[in-house]
Amino acid sequence: MRITKHEHAALRVDAEGRTLLIDPGSFTSPLSDLHTLDAIVITHEHADHWTPEQLARIFTAAPDVPIYTTAAVATAIEDHLPAVVLPGDVIEVGPFTLRFFGGAHEQIHSSLPIVDNVGVLVNDELYYPGDSYAVPEGVAVGTLAVPVGGPWLRLGDAMDFVLDVKPTRAFGTHDMTLSVTGRRMHLSRLQWATEQNGGSFHPLDPGDSLEI
Repeated sequence: MRITKHEHAALRVDAEGRTLLIDPGSFTSPLSDLHTLDAIVITHEHADHWTPEQLARIFTAAPDVPIYTTAAVATAIEDHLPAVVLPGDVIEVGPFTLRFFGGAHEQIHSSLPIVDNVGVLVNDELYYPGDSYAVPEGVAVGTLAVPVGGPWLRLGDAMDFVLDVKPTRAFGTHDMTLSVTGRRMHLSRLQWATEQNGGSFHPLDPGDSLEI
């Protein structure tokens, strides 16, 4: 399985010649080479995780690709018959087994509503929590895509999340709101947290991949 980080929250996962996309949002450059696309996961409704423009480009290459997401996103893109998923759901699509966790976005501020959010575990290996610190209880996480920055994120909480999950390996995502210096500082602390339980940290830049 190959995991490729794109800008901000977007991830591409390739396995057995097929492709899964996660959270292609407003900070992500247009994606290409999608003729092998089997599914899209959108963790929640915020624009940095999906936009109509990104989906329109994707549908040009893969018009019938299924989408697994929250009820709010499904309502916004109902013409494409998305499937609403909830924590505890398990979906099999192509070579991908998708297990969903969490349920709620981390609080940004008391003045703003808390929206639904689902984290996804891909093939019992890659866990991406969306905008949450939801720990997949009872799961030994091989690879963790850990959020690095955002209006809802405090670095100490992200470090505690990594310490709780205890991944074998981790890399940063959700990072386009940070300066170069801020991103470097956050990654260094998340590396420390990963290494406390014997894991390895991979500071991936957009376009970089991990082979698992």
